[in-house]
Amino acid sequence: MWVFEETVNGRKLTDIINNDHENVKYLPGHKLPENVVAISNLSEAVQDADLLVFVIPHQFIHRICDELTGRVPKKALGITLIKGIDEGPEGLKLISDIIREKMGIDISVLMGANIASEVAADKFCETTIGSKIMENGLLFKELLQTPNFRITVVDDADTVELCGALKNIVAVGAGFCDGLRSGDNTKAAVIRLGLMEMISFAKIFCKGQVSTATFLESCGVADLITTCYGGRNRRVAEAFARTGKTIEELEKEMLNGQKLQGPQTSAEVYRILKQKGLTDKFPLFTAVYQICYEGRPISEMLSCLQSHPEHT
Repeated sequence: MWVFEETVNGRKLTDIINNDHENVKYLPGHKLPENVVAISNLSEAVQDADLLVFVIPHQFIHRICDELTGRVPKKALGITLIKGIDEGPEGLKLISDIIREKMGIDISVLMGANIASEVAADKFCETTIGSKIMENGLLFKELLQTPNFRITVVDDADTVELCGALKNIVAVGAGFCDGLRSGDNTKAAVIRLGLMEMISFAKIFCKGQVSTATFLESCGVADLITTCYGGRNRRVAEAFARTGKTIEELEKEMLNGQKLQGPQTSAEVYRILKQKGLTDKFPLFTAVYQICYEGRPISEMLSCLQSHPEHT
C-alpha cells in the first residue's frame, strides 16, 4: 500500500503502520491486518500489481498517474474511491477518465454510504460499484464484499462517480443550515433539492446514458443522507457558519490537515456551470461556492432554497 510519507510525533507514518498496524493520523483506533504493508515509494508499491485501488485526494490524481504511467501493465484493472471531479477544456472531466487516459487501463468506481470509521469497525453498510465492463465490476465485488459490506454493481459508472463528488457540495449546504440552526425540515429540503441538482447536472454533463435508478443506489440517496448527517463536510461547514473561521483553519483544527472535498468540488462545478451559463439553474451548488469563496453571507443558503427553480 503506497502511503504519502509524513512525520507523526517524530515517527514516519509508514513505520507506525508497519510496526503498530494502525494509521494513527487518518484512521486512529482501528487495527490494520499485518499483511498490509505501507511503502512510501510509489513505483515499488505498484510493482507487478494487476489490481490497483486509488484512494487519494482528487487534486493529486494527475501527478500520481504521471508517476505510474509505464510502470503498470495494460492488462491491470483499477478501481477508484476518489470523490471529486476535474475540469477539462470541454468542461467536466471525471477522475476515472483521467486514470483511463493517462494509464490506459480499465477503471471501475466504488461509491456509497461508507463513513470510513464505521466500515473499519465492521458495521453493516452498502456500497455501489460502477463499471463500464460488468465482468470487471463483478470481479471487484467478489474481492471486496463481506457479510457487512454489501455491494451492488451497475454499468452506469459515470453517474455513480458523479454522485460521490456532488453529494459533498450538498453536505456543505446541510452543514451551513445546521450552523444557522435551521432545523431538520430545512435540512431535508437541502437534501431533496441537492439531489435534484445532482440529477440535473449528471443529465447535462455525463457523456453516456444516465439512469435515474442509479440515484436510488447506495452511491446516490443513501450516501447523500449519511454525508449530510454524519460526514466531515457537514461538520466543518457547521463550524464555518458558527465560528467565522476559514475553511483552511478548520481543516487544520478538525481534520488533522486533511483537505475537505466539498468546497473544492463546488469551485470546480461552479467554473463548469459558469462556462456553460448555467449557474442560475443550480442555485444550491452556486450558493455553496459563493459562501465558501466569495464571502457571501451564510444566510444566502436559505435564500437559494426559498427561490429555488424547483418551486416555480
